[in-house]
Amino acid sequence: MIDFSDGELTMKISNADRAIMECLALCPEKFPLQESYELMETLTFLRPKKVEELLLNCKSIKTKRLFLHFAEKANHLWFKHLDINKIDLGTGNRSLVKSGVLVPKYKLTLPKELT
Repeated sequence: MIDFSDGELTMKISNADRAIMECLALCPEKFPLQESYELMETLTFLRPKKVEELLLNCKSIKTKRLFLHFAEKANHLWFKHLDINKIDLGTGNRSLVKSGVLVPKYKLTLPKELT
């Protein structure tokens, strides 16, 4: 969380690392998968240590798998600095769409264009 100020208004908001995970947690019911991937593509500046810490503390298997798949698909340079073996990705497949394509590495069924 970071501090945000606008005139007299001050509040805490999520930084980019956390905000993308919040978006992914809402997918696909309340936030479109395609849009979340497009947001992920812009996140070239994330810090691997912070990302890894957030992933280690994240309770949502779906969110962690989506984050890692999208980061890898976007070919971010910081992705190779994550120790994925430390992150609990659960077991079993997760289907986020009907008639999608399974991404075996992350056990996610997604729309074909996101695989």
